[in-house]
Amino acid sequence: MKILVAITGASGAVYARRLLEALADARAADARLQVAVCLSDRGRQIWQHEIGGERISDFPEHRNDDFCCAFASGSADWQAVVVVPCSVGRLARIAAGLADDLIARAADVALKERRKLILVLRETPLSLLHIENMATVTRAGAIVLPATPSFYSRPATLEAAVDTVVARIVDQLGVAVSLAPRWGEAP
Repeated sequence: MKILVAITGASGAVYARRLLEALADARAADARLQVAVCLSDRGRQIWQHEIGGERISDFPEHRNDDFCCAFASGSADWQAVVVVPCSVGRLARIAAGLADDLIARAADVALKERRKLILVLRETPLSLLHIENMATVTRAGAIVLPATPSFYSRPATLEAAVDTVVARIVDQLGVAVSLAPRWGEAP
């Protein structure tokens, strides 16, 4: 499976970091898993502010203005794009079909090729425009997955709460990684 993790300028870089860690663990068990990373300019700024200067990941990183990347074309057969966190501005550009940078182009390709597009929205409260844009991308085939932690497993740390969201992302991708107890499992 080939997955692009796109990191945009909403608060919540911790979700992207944990997803990349989980995908690295999954790749250790399945060498066929390919992951690439692309950050918007604002996504990089938010990462630095929220996480600091640590390295993004060991996965290949692509510039957001590089339209020569494989996932910019439907013929390259990348199976999934995850935008995490997804800003409402990015949501609006995807809903409008504005493929003005590599992240928006990859999302556009995922939609036109009927491939998995997961938008991990991290915004509250929502305006009617945000809600209408979520409806638009959902009708187009995207999955809107708000970064809303669950608490039935009684997460004791911020990391455990983050894992409840990342577990939902990897479930949607079909990647086997155990991060958080499921409903009905002991916490």
